[in-house]
Amino acid sequence: MKILITGGAGFIGSHVVRLFVNKYPEYEIFNLDALTYAGNLENLVDIEDRSNYHFIKADINNILEINSLFEKYKFDKVIHLAAESHVDRSIKDPLAFVKTNVIGTMNLLNAAKDHWSKDYKNNLFYHISTDEVYGTLGETGLFTESTSYDPNSPYSASKASSDHFVRAYGETYDLPYIITNCSNNYGPNQFPEKLIPLFINNIIDNINLPVYGDGKYTRDWLYVIDHAVAIDLAFHNGKLKSTYNIGGFNEWQNIDLVKLLCDIMDVKLGRDKGTSEKLITYIKDRPGHDKRYAIDATKINKELGWKPSVTFEEGLEKTIDWYLNNKKWLDNVTSGDYQKYYNEQY
Repeated sequence: MKILITGGAGFIGSHVVRLFVNKYPEYEIFNLDALTYAGNLENLVDIEDRSNYHFIKADINNILEINSLFEKYKFDKVIHLAAESHVDRSIKDPLAFVKTNVIGTMNLLNAAKDHWSKDYKNNLFYHISTDEVYGTLGETGLFTESTSYDPNSPYSASKASSDHFVRAYGETYDLPYIITNCSNNYGPNQFPEKLIPLFINNIIDNINLPVYGDGKYTRDWLYVIDHAVAIDLAFHNGKLKSTYNIGGFNEWQNIDLVKLLCDIMDVKLGRDKGTSEKLITYIKDRPGHDKRYAIDATKINKELGWKPSVTFEEGLEKTIDWYLNNKKWLDNVTSGDYQKYYNEQY
């Protein structure tokens, strides 16, 4: 089996690539990544010499290149993770998100449709999406697979659009697909524009911790390796033309998460309790900020037997340890353009 994994040098993608390369030596895994700011081949140095692993530097926005790759390598299945994914960046440059998340996905769908046999035997287009397509929740309730789409940011609107196109190709052309919508991921190798690695980095450097609004925004947190396991299960055993929500059953208000992170970091760094918490700085709220996300992952639990393997506290400690033990990686990704972006954003 020849599997194309897009965005495989990114945060979630690198964990999926590693899992598939190690677990399925009989598969040929092709990691396609444009290596933009969040794509980093350092994430995969431990498997880069494996005989069943192949890296392709390419951009899903280049339809001619994508068609050429499908023709050359005869991919059987696609796991599509490549995306612009940071809400703050989507507010600043929404067209970049339309280009990659919508047009890029369309390019892959068209290439699959045109190069696979019309019976689609042994083919699959697996599209990884987000819970943000559902919009925002009040104090109660959960997102299910039947929740109506109601995106509120350019990022979530672009992902909602790509989800719709995947389903449309399933209905119109009978393209076999699976879509999974996941909650907030955290763990090793995450680029430090997202909350947890951003604040770990800032605490290490004694820099202010910028918390939007009153900090009482609620998110459901999922350890990235648990997400990769869920993708593996859905890829192999999921029902075609189905959607599965993947969540951590693990809701935290941002401010409570940040305070927990501060307490753990103080212990890890040998600082007095409360030292890091003093760095918390409340800043102007993000436009269109969704109040609460929460996933009901009952379907994937009942159908595929998946559930998170770690508590948030366990996963957070593993994550902090990884960043503290990989300071060189952190320094490399936060040099140059990152500092300019950070200064403009906060």
